[in-house]
Amino acid sequence: MLRLALAAALMLAPAETAVPLHAGGRVTADGRFGWPGVYFEGRFKGRSVTVSVEAGEDHLAVLIDGVERAVLRKPGKVQRRFDGLADGEHVIRIEKLTETQHGYSRMVGVTTPGTPLAPPVHARRVEFIGDSHSVGYGDTATVRDCSGEVVHDTTNTQLAFGPLLARKWNADYRVIAFSGRGVVRNYAGGNPGETLPVLYSRAIPGETGAAVQDGWKPQLIVINLGTNDFSTPVHAGETWKDDAALHADYRAKYIAFLRDLKGANPTARFLLMGAPAFIADVRAVAAATGATPVPVPQLEFTACHFHPSLKDQRLMADLIEQAAGTLN
Repeated sequence: MLRLALAAALMLAPAETAVPLHAGGRVTADGRFGWPGVYFEGRFKGRSVTVSVEAGEDHLAVLIDGVERAVLRKPGKVQRRFDGLADGEHVIRIEKLTETQHGYSRMVGVTTPGTPLAPPVHARRVEFIGDSHSVGYGDTATVRDCSGEVVHDTTNTQLAFGPLLARKWNADYRVIAFSGRGVVRNYAGGNPGETLPVLYSRAIPGETGAAVQDGWKPQLIVINLGTNDFSTPVHAGETWKDDAALHADYRAKYIAFLRDLKGANPTARFLLMGAPAFIADVRAVAAATGATPVPVPQLEFTACHFHPSLKDQRLMADLIEQAAGTLN
């Protein structure tokens, strides 16, 4: 697990001291992050704290003691000081809200004139692998007709089913998800060869470099992939001659992906989500790998471009909680 104390990169007043940060999600050694749902947590004793980040396109929420104090919207390189806190211990949390398919943001550091404390520790660990449904694509929107800018600004991964459930469990979590990607086929056949299993090993989703091994061993891995494989008909020039061939390839490649994940995480439990259009395939994959299938009923899809609403996200969180039972 990465623990960041990067204040050396800051232009700081001498009285400011770095607050050690726990990084949730994939974060590079120099503080860069691109996957959705990344967050940073630290603890300190004092009346003020300063957050320093570089975030060209992302929106980052800053919470102190669980209360949102600011949302930094595409701020670029910024230092933001929060004063007037009660004298005592505080927890600061910085959350990535938006999806970054290209580029990245960077956590520069958190400092305080008070006393830094050891960051929070979470015994439970959950990983969520998926597509736009796991990202929370446009989930806070109340209309389906959205421009690209509206999609970006209304996406809040922290309100998607994975982070919702993980916070309820007081668990660390990672969201390895990318809108429009599938197991063997992306939405409408786009970006061939760049499916989610191909992107999965990357440190930053829009870069080819692999993530370093950082000791992350989730107890539960939840996968929700298949919507993009089957949501549009196979067209001329694609790999599959017909729908039956696509379904067969999906099952075979999904099984292979699961076996690779199980090899890297031999003690983890696996839950595989499946919508009505492809739940039969998911059941077959689960039977072949020892995973548990989780049928997802028809959702209302009232968010951007017929994506899950906040109500849908809460329903999916409940489904996963019921299927998982107690997370040890």
